[in-house]
Parts: sequence; C-alpha cells; structure tokens
Amino acid sequence: MAGCGGGLCCCCCPRCCGERESRTPEELTILGETHEEEDEILPRKDYESLDYDRCINDPYLEVLESMDNKKARKYEAVKWVMVFAIGVCTGLVGLFVDFFVRLFTQLKFRVVQSSVEECTEKGCLALSLLELLGFNLTFVFLASLLVLIQPVAAGSGIPEIKCYLNGVKVPGVVRLRTVVCKAMGVLFSVAGGLFVGKEGPMIHSGAVVGAGLPQFQSISLRKIQFNFPYFRSDRDKRDFVSAGAAAGVAAAFGAPIGGTLFSLEEGSSFWNQGLTWKVLFCSMAATFTLNFFRSGIQFGSWGSFQLPGLLNFGEFKCSESDKKCHLWTAVDLGFFILMGIVGGLLGATFNCLNKRLAKYRLRNVHPKPKLVRVLESLLVSLTTTVVVFVASMILGECRQMSSTSHSGNDTLSVQGMSEDVNSSIKTFFCPNETYNDMATLFFNPQESAILQLFHQDGTFSPVTLSLFFLLYFLLSCWTYGISVPSGLFVPSLLCGAAFGRLVANLLKSYIGLDHIYSGTFALIGAAAFLGGVVRMTISLTVILIESTNEITYGLPIMITLMVAKWTGDFFNKGIYDIHVNLRGVPLLEWETEVEMDKLRASDIMEPNLTYVYPHTRIQSLVSILRTTVHHAFPVVTENRGNEREFMKGNQLISNNIKFKKSSILTRAGEQRKRSQSMKSYPSSELRNMCDEHITTEEPPEKEDLLQQMLERRYTPYPNLYPDQSPSEEWTMEERFRPLTFHGLILRSQLVTLLVRGVCYSESQSSASQPRLSHAEMSEDYPRYPDIHDLDLTLLNPRMIVDVTPYMNPSPFAVSPNTHVSQVFNLFRTMGLRHLPVVNAVGEIVGIITRHNLTHEFLQARLRQHYQTI
Repeated sequence: MAGCGGGLCCCCCPRCCGERESRTPEELTILGETHEEEDEILPRKDYESLDYDRCINDPYLEVLESMDNKKARKYEAVKWVMVFAIGVCTGLVGLFVDFFVRLFTQLKFRVVQSSVEECTEKGCLALSLLELLGFNLTFVFLASLLVLIQPVAAGSGIPEIKCYLNGVKVPGVVRLRTVVCKAMGVLFSVAGGLFVGKEGPMIHSGAVVGAGLPQFQSISLRKIQFNFPYFRSDRDKRDFVSAGAAAGVAAAFGAPIGGTLFSLEEGSSFWNQGLTWKVLFCSMAATFTLNFFRSGIQFGSWGSFQLPGLLNFGEFKCSESDKKCHLWTAVDLGFFILMGIVGGLLGATFNCLNKRLAKYRLRNVHPKPKLVRVLESLLVSLTTTVVVFVASMILGECRQMSSTSHSGNDTLSVQGMSEDVNSSIKTFFCPNETYNDMATLFFNPQESAILQLFHQDGTFSPVTLSLFFLLYFLLSCWTYGISVPSGLFVPSLLCGAAFGRLVANLLKSYIGLDHIYSGTFALIGAAAFLGGVVRMTISLTVILIESTNEITYGLPIMITLMVAKWTGDFFNKGIYDIHVNLRGVPLLEWETEVEMDKLRASDIMEPNLTYVYPHTRIQSLVSILRTTVHHAFPVVTENRGNEREFMKGNQLISNNIKFKKSSILTRAGEQRKRSQSMKSYPSSELRNMCDEHITTEEPPEKEDLLQQMLERRYTPYPNLYPDQSPSEEWTMEERFRPLTFHGLILRSQLVTLLVRGVCYSESQSSASQPRLSHAEMSEDYPRYPDIHDLDLTLLNPRMIVDVTPYMNPSPFAVSPNTHVSQVFNLFRTMGLRHLPVVNAVGEIVGIITRHNLTHEFLQARLRQHYQTI
C-alpha cells in the first residue's frame, strides 16, 4: 500500500440485528460515531492484499521474449497436471478424514452401546455416561491441542478461504501445518460428539492443497527443496486455491459442479473460461478419487464408484404400494415458500446468537491464556455429552419396530428399509421390539441421522422432533466458533431436516395431507435452514441436487433457498460474512451501493504518498522501507523549471531528469517514430507524408510541448534531492508538489534488489548496475525477506539503485474524476492491490487501496460529502 492507508431475530438480540454493524475503534473514529462498550469489537489487524496484477517489468518481458508456442503448451500442460494432482490429493485427504472418523465413531458407539444395554438392567447408567464422557473429552482435547499449534485451523475455514480468494492475505491460512492440524483436528472433533461437520473443513483443506502442491516447498519442511520454477506468483496460486476449494466441496458432497459454482459464487473475484474448465476438472478428480477408494474399502468392490461423497442423501422415492404419493406437487410449493421464510428467520436468529457469542469470545476468551480456549472446548463437549445422554434417556419415546398407519406411504418395516438406515436404529433404554427415537438421532453419526430423517416414515413423534431441533439448534450455535476445527454444513442440514420433518408430520396429522412425502419436506427444511444461515443460492442449489441425484428437486430447492436468503438478509448477513467482519478483514463485495456513485476517485484516494525516484540512494530506500509499512511505492520524478541547472550539478539528479525526458511520450514524438516505420511501405503517398514530417522535425535540443506546459504551469520548487527522505518540516507545497508518475514498484522488489546488491556508484553509469532475471526476482516467493531482519552494513549507503527495470511501468490507473463504481469494479475484477490516481498531465495525485473501498470507508466519505454540500 502506498498510502495510509427482525421480528424473530431481533427479539433475541436486537442490537446485533439490522443493517448497523459493530465497527472497530478506527472506523468509529472515521465515522464520528460512538457505541456502548459492549458493542465494540477488538481492533482489526492490518491485513495485506495479494498481488494478483502482473508486474510487466523488464525481467518479465525477457521471459515473454523467450516464450514460444512450445513453451506455452508445456506451461499449460503442467498446469493441467497440477490441477489433476490437487484433485487427487484433496480426495485422499477426505478419505483419510472419513476413514478415521468412521473408525473412532464406531469404536465409541460400540463400547457405549454395549455398556448402556448392560447397565439398563443393572442400573449403572452413570458408568455408561462416564465412558461416553471419557471418549468425547479425550477426542475434543486432542482437537483443541491441534488448534493451539495452528490457531487458523479453528472453525470451518470457509471465511478465511473466502477472504483469500477475495484478495486478502490471511496469515498462515494456506500453510502445510494448517492442513495437517485441520484434517486431524476435524476427525477428533467429529468423533468427539460435538455438533460439527467435516465437510466445511474439507473446503479449507482442499484450498491449502491447491496453494501448496504447485509450489513444491513448505516452510515447515525447509530441507525439502525442488527446482520447480513454475507458478511463482499470487496470481497463479489464486487459481489453484480456487480449484482446491472447489475440490473440497466436490469431495464432501459428491458435487463437482456445485463445487465449481461454490468457488465462483463465494470466492474468486476474477474468473475466466479457462479457469472454469480447470476447476471443474479438479472437482471431478477429487470426487472420483474419493469415490474409488471409499467404494473399495467399504464394499470391497474396487472401481464400482458407489459412494460419491462424504455426505450422500440417498435415493428419494415413494413407496410402490402408495399410488397417491408424489415427491412434491405444485400445491406443496406454497408450503415450501413458507418453510423458506421460517428457515430465513431461524437462520438469522442462529447468526445473531452466534455473533454475540463470537464477540464475547473476542473480549473474554481469546485475550486470556490459550488454556482457557481448551477449557471452553471441553466445557462445550461436557455439556453436549450430558445433554445427549440425558435427552435420550428421559425425553426419547419408545416406539414399535414396525408401524402401520392409514397411509401406505407410512407402512414401512425395518426389513424393508435400506441396510444403513436399518442398522442405525437404537434401542437404548427401551424394552424389546421397540426403539428409542431420540437416541436414534443422537447416538448416530450425523450423516446417519440425516438419512433417518430423509428416508424413514412415521418413526419420530412431533415432540421428539421439536426437542431435538431445539437442543441441536442451541448446542450447534454454541459450538461453532470454539477452538476446534468445525464445519457448519451438516449440523445445519440435520437441524433443518428435523424442522422439515416436523412440518411434514404436522401436515399429515392435523391437516390430513396424506399425499406428501416426508423425505421431501425434510430435504426442503434442511435447505431452508442452511440457506438462512450461510445465504448461498446458486452453488447450494446445485450441491443439494447433486447430493440427492434427483433433478426434479431443482425448482423447490431453488425457490426455498432464495426465499430463505431474502428473509435472512433483511435482518443480518450470512454466518461467514459475520465472522469475516468480526475479524476486521477488508472484504470487497460484488458491487457498491448506488449512492456511492456520488463520490469520485479523488474523494476516496490517499494523497499523502511515500514515493521513490527512478534513481535513488540506498540510504533513502532503507529509510523508506524501515519507516513505513507500505507494500508498493510510486516511482516519480519532480517537475522543475530549472532542470538544466540541476543536471550540471549532480549526477543523480541528472539521471532522474534524463529518465523523465526519455519516458514522456508526446504525440509529435510518436508520429515521428511511426513515420520512420512507414517509409518501408511502397505507397508514394505514405513516403511523401513521412518526408513531410521529417522536413518539419523539430531540433532535438528543443523541449517537447508537454514539458513547456509543465514549466509554464508550475513555478520552481525547493531544491530537494531525491536521496532525501520526506521530512516533517516540509511545507504543504513541498510535500504535495507535482510528481510525474512513471510506475509502481513493490516492497518485495526493493528488498530483493538490496539483498542482491543491485546498485551502481555515482561515478558510474546506470548501465553498470547488475541485472536480475525474473527467476531471481521471484526466488524467495512467497516469503520475501523482511527489511528489519537484513544486515545491510556491507552496502555503501551512497550507492544508487536504478529501479526502472524492475518497476511496473504500466499499472492500471484511473482519473481523479472516475466514479467510485467504476473504480470498485476495476479494482475487484482485476484483483488489484494498488490503483494510482493520475491526472490529465500524467501527475500522480493519490493512490487507492483495498481499505479505501471497504463499505465502512465509503460510508464515511459519503457522509463527509453530504456535509460539504
């Protein structure tokens, strides 16, 4: 950076609902607003942006010059191979998590079930509870320890990946240590009985695989080095992270198309057709890799591809004996819309409560020793375990193994059900030939409980479903945000499925709608609640359709998700956006509000610049780098009226002025250059025109028209040599004097030049300065040296660095009169990090960064705009 850079929901917590969000103290200062202390959040961190824009400097042009079609095809082939490898590795990560979650869960439930069955007769159920607590607390403790090793592994990781793809660098989010702690931690947290899912962390894991695999190096494995010169930029890494995140969705739900749309909808700000095809290919590779190994391991049928994802909803179909049953009808759409409204309200309430909990953790848990976070996780695990055990023992109803009702759709026996659904029925605390409906939901993996709600009819009473929904809603809301890897997709689906199943039971029992299919209402309820929580529409619709393998559900799912999103957006944001805001991340939305077009680029830019000259002394560069935190600096020259006198007095000044004169493009000069090239044409008319321009060519000593205009417009300014750093004693005219803009150079590039000793002495020509190749400039990517950690005593501070070969001479720039919407679209679409504001005569007047385009900053500038009208 070069510049300084209701109804239901509001009943539970009205202060966190509505459009007014809590702001950091810095934002409150800008806005001139004050809130109560309990509504403030911790100051946000100074997040950096990613460099998605290409730096078209001399080393990069040398690479382009050496590039031919053969090398281009090789580069593209390597990219396709890496995309396939990312998909395969993401599928293997999903296989690892699924295998050990299944192993630990089966071990736990087998021991506890045997103990419960034995202690039901002997009256020692307290011992069974202690055994369950032992398993769950141990697993959760291990998951918390892994998060202590890598704190960014906590949660689902989707907010962090969303920020990364939006262009924000979140520290440690794509490190190898993160994916190890994430994968191992999520299997322990799921096996520990917490109301979390493993599907969300799979998205984060896939993104880390996508970021790290093409680099062939890791800071955690420094001794392992490969000479792999490809993909050494944030631009390439972003594409691979997009593919990895999509592969994570595909592996979790068996939905490669949904994964592709998820990466597009929730993440990447830049997209093209080629990237779409690669992301879809990566998602397919992840899906079928996981499917291949899971089918072989569980069924011994290698190559059969029977298990497409970690979560499969099974087949939805009516009983063959019930001719009146339909999966859904046009009449049901009205109920689906109402369920979408209720789902949006429930989701807004969930987000509202979770936001309050997150704020409490930020103030009272995170500042304390790390052990407090572990204790909080253990407290949640203890509470969840006791609630599950007691609810199954006291609140569950003992129901007959086979039930018959007036509707053929409800006439299902245990023998007629699928093997998975049949084996998941629990008889805890119930006599023979009966089963416990509450224990069937609580004492099963969440995926099995979802299948129970989707595919069993007439087996859950309305009271059981209501209590299960309430308990699961509260406990999952409390759990999301503690220091363990945790996903939110499956808990939301299970909670919503209970809600939908409850609606189906009520419609059958009290309204007499015997034609409805309970599984459809459970699915719509799951979609409504999940949509109300996460506020996704396109990708979530396709994910649910692919998970059900039933395209006829497309319309009701889409309508339900849209209604749920609109309802929830009326009160607050989605859960991931809420956590992004609580972290203070400068996330850019898809577009600005309409009223923001009242602002121009000049209203939001930062005019107080820290800049460098084309030829600058080492002492000046070191001073600038060590006294500022900016990540890019404009390369400028000053506009003076007595430049000829300066050129006689100092070689450094002379070099800068010569560079400015050589870089300024005039129409007359461009026409002369083109005239020389047109002489090769056979047309006599063109030759005559060339001769005419040549005869009227101005003498080379005469200054060009632009320079004359600049000299007439500006009076000479103080004699400030470019080896001097900006001074606080400068007057306003000295600090904001006219500066001709020539390009941008990054902090990492300047540090690399200093580390490698790229400089020349004042007695030498700048041509004697050593030249670095593009590979040498990007060798330290992505962790360039810190200027504060370098020993620069061997460098002569009076030596001069010519930065012009390494700067970007043609970055994106805007006029001061450009509307904010145009600035925003350019910045976000092209994935920029810095956007110079250049006036009509080529002078830089300010710079725009991500922080100048955040919603809070624009709101503050808009209020100032209204005050000045």
